[in-house]
Amino acid sequence: MNVAVDLADLFAIGLFIYGLHELNSPATARRGNRLAMLGMAIALVGILLRTGGVGWPAVATGIALGALIGIYAAVKVKMTAMPQMVALYNGAGGGAAALISTIQYFIATPGTGLDEVVAVSLVLSAIIGSISFAGSIVAFLKLQELMTGRPVTYPGQQIVNGIVLLAILGLAIWFVATLGAIPTSAFTGLLVGALLLGVLFVLPIGGADMPVVISMLNSFTGVAVAITGFEINSTLLIICGALVGASGTILTVAMSRAMNRPLTNVLFGAFGAAGGTEITSAGGVQQIRSTSADDVAVMLAYAGKVIFVPGYGMAVAQAQHGVKALADQLEKRGVKVLYAIHPVAGRMPGHMNVLLAEANVPYNQLQDMDDANPEFPTADVALVIGANDVTNPAARTVKSSPIYGMPILDVDKASNVVVLKRSMRSGFAGIENPLYELPNTSMLFGDAKASVDALAAAVKAL
Repeated sequence: MNVAVDLADLFAIGLFIYGLHELNSPATARRGNRLAMLGMAIALVGILLRTGGVGWPAVATGIALGALIGIYAAVKVKMTAMPQMVALYNGAGGGAAALISTIQYFIATPGTGLDEVVAVSLVLSAIIGSISFAGSIVAFLKLQELMTGRPVTYPGQQIVNGIVLLAILGLAIWFVATLGAIPTSAFTGLLVGALLLGVLFVLPIGGADMPVVISMLNSFTGVAVAITGFEINSTLLIICGALVGASGTILTVAMSRAMNRPLTNVLFGAFGAAGGTEITSAGGVQQIRSTSADDVAVMLAYAGKVIFVPGYGMAVAQAQHGVKALADQLEKRGVKVLYAIHPVAGRMPGHMNVLLAEANVPYNQLQDMDDANPEFPTADVALVIGANDVTNPAARTVKSSPIYGMPILDVDKASNVVVLKRSMRSGFAGIENPLYELPNTSMLFGDAKASVDALAAAVKAL
């Protein structure tokens, strides 16, 4: 039986790895998800068999409850709330790792101590898992706007964080040195300290940096799960956790590079205030040109190439289906349509890709930043839908700007730029965007979905 279960675990691991590989392309991503789902089903059956009949009802109950919650979330959660759900999933994984470590501590035979490997694994899994859990909850609260998305800072913040970290490290060293023979109160203090550090870690990070934070918390969860595998001697957890940890780390570094900001600046720079104020020019009043849906429709209908630039505004308004309908109308008139996707547009990695895929936008029309930027100089219209910070030309020239040096989408190089915004409030970075004052830029104010629907109807009527 053990050999069969080990082979099942190996097969599940293979499916996870191949499924992850298939996620490299939108054309194969759906198949990759299905393969990973099959791998998870095989792994869960293996866990049931490994219990040897002792406690399988509890395992089966946990699987059933988890499946019901997952199905409910998949059906009920809106695509605009997907970042929040991802944050919760990250937290659930980290919390599970910390919970396993806690149980292992309490069931250890008193007086005998733990094996050295188990002691190190247990304390690391408890710390990293707790940090991931608490940090993910704060990220969820920020994304759900149940608390402010602005950086939360206070005098001496880094000193407080350092003291908490040193206390955790001290308790961890004590735990390992005694092979787990520390008072329950001390172990509880270690867990509480790690949870507190997770909260303090995410509080000073603003909404604009949430994609990087979610990716990093995902890597934390993977590391915690992999370490838990050493703790309970599970090859499946070790490899799967390592896959998640490695992919999350690679994605975090890639996104930091896409913003041209060191990861330390993202984590400790307290940048990315949500909300913002009304934008004004250097003279006090920004010179903008407002337009109408009918005028923009004429511009789009007689264009040769139109590039859509989606942002969080499109997600909030759930305008992706309207965007696809507008694109269909333009393509019927022979207009070439492309979509320019910035790596950190939205509130999670790949947020715009997911939304547009939901609307059945052909994946070959989705252009990443490096491929899209050469297209803008030959585009007749760049239609910016709620993307503020990733189109801000201040990143190129204004050295005092917090986004200076960040690669952006070169929408200002298109012949005409139309920006769909609800108001003149700034984006999540809370900074002015000189794009709106350029002579080739016009503003179409209103709800993004209503504006896009009006454009589609106007183009159709021409």
